[in-house]
Amino acid sequence: MRTLISVYDKTGLVEFARSLAESGHELVSTGGSAKALREAGLDVTLVEDITGFPEILDGRVKSLHPAIHAGLLARRDLASHVDTLRDHDITPIDILVSNLYPFEESVQNPELDDLAKIEQIDIGGPAMVRAAAKNFASVVVVTDPEDYDRVTALLSNNDLDLAERRRLAAKAFGHVATYDSLVASFLRDSEPMFPTELTLPLRHIATPRYGENPQQRAAAYVRLNANVSRLQGLLDAERLSGEPLSFNNYLDGDAAWRAVQQFDSPAAVIVKHMVPCGMAVRPTLSHAYDAAFDGDRVSAYGGVVAVNRPVDAMTASSMRKIKLDIIIAPNYEPDALTTLLKKKGTRLLSLPNRIDSAGRNVAELDVRPISGGMLVQTADGEDDDPDSWTIETTAVPTQEQRRDLVFAWKAARLVKSNAIVLVRDEAIVGVGAGQPNRLESVAIAARKAGDKAKGAALASDAFFPFADGIDHAIAAGVTSIVQPGGSVRDDEVIDAANRAGIAMLFTRTRHFRH
Repeated sequence: MRTLISVYDKTGLVEFARSLAESGHELVSTGGSAKALREAGLDVTLVEDITGFPEILDGRVKSLHPAIHAGLLARRDLASHVDTLRDHDITPIDILVSNLYPFEESVQNPELDDLAKIEQIDIGGPAMVRAAAKNFASVVVVTDPEDYDRVTALLSNNDLDLAERRRLAAKAFGHVATYDSLVASFLRDSEPMFPTELTLPLRHIATPRYGENPQQRAAAYVRLNANVSRLQGLLDAERLSGEPLSFNNYLDGDAAWRAVQQFDSPAAVIVKHMVPCGMAVRPTLSHAYDAAFDGDRVSAYGGVVAVNRPVDAMTASSMRKIKLDIIIAPNYEPDALTTLLKKKGTRLLSLPNRIDSAGRNVAELDVRPISGGMLVQTADGEDDDPDSWTIETTAVPTQEQRRDLVFAWKAARLVKSNAIVLVRDEAIVGVGAGQPNRLESVAIAARKAGDKAKGAALASDAFFPFADGIDHAIAAGVTSIVQPGGSVRDDEVIDAANRAGIAMLFTRTRHFRH
């Protein structure tokens, strides 16, 4: 029995190789792997002793040889293949242990130039892994150190059956496919953004308790990127208490954390079903949380809270008063943590803020499944410039109204269309979301706001197609509006605002979230 070992990640390698040697396997290896095994006292045959050909081109060519690939690819169930190996004095390889050069880490190293990064594109490794995985009926291929103990146990019990070999082969092809997609992304750089063939490298990072519903299974993957460090997000959070997150927890947590990252001042966001039912900015975090909670005290129950400052004792005391599913914060002061750890059923997550605003604007692809395929678009991540907005009415917004309009516009882009958000004093007081028509969204937002609608600023994620939505908002007490404009009935909408003497701004930018 022969095992070929060629790995970069040597985690657990010596123990695995020793178990193979003790079960009668001849160990064949290359370069650094052979050195590590020999230093551990194991007998190792060098690949060049098998091929009769030395490593050349600075190690670029060492395993690309018929003596290796024939040993990996020969089918043991075909007499012609077995005869060919015998005729050429080639020993079959029964197990391949291989993982690839650290291309992902190398391309994110600012100290390496392009030439050094290109040298980390593995050629021989993927070729061997693919060959062994193709021939899984005859060859066991192991690419993940996490599988070493399992394979050792199965081999010792003679239980490494065809189904297990197939599983390992699928994992091996996935390993190479992810690697190749990172290389393609690096070479492609940013152009074209939508290539003819698009692969998205993903790596499993967590298993939610269940999917959208308990009968559905789910998994969480991080999206890898060859050209910039992977964007930080909810999957990087440290869970300090509570059960693992469910599928919906991840969605709501991500919505809340993304929302609060828009603000430099102390801010708090409360999300329910991916909609920010409460959001506020204040001089202190405790006041920001209280104002966000006041936005919709009913919906806040069982919600997800994200804040952009460490939670202090006063904020924790307020948070403890109602059931909250998740709290996400950059950190927790000791007294606050002690208080919140007493909340049964609340998950506490620690996740640093994005360091600067540039981190919010790294080009991301928004990928959404549809029947039979995927839709891909660039993320709606560009910051808006309120200075470019135009005043369309006779009335000019006051400084306080403009401040609330800017806040409301930030909130509206987080809400499912048709989105209507009412804001007073940089805090949400009413939200209408996901309705088939904009008038209904206005009615819902106004009803939720109640008396707080009087003097409120309104943001609409898209234009008002008719003046009825404006009329309803005015009747509720709204005194300023921001919207994209662009309707064929803009004049009617502006006239309605002028008749009521309220201010209205056009952004000329739409922010639908279907």
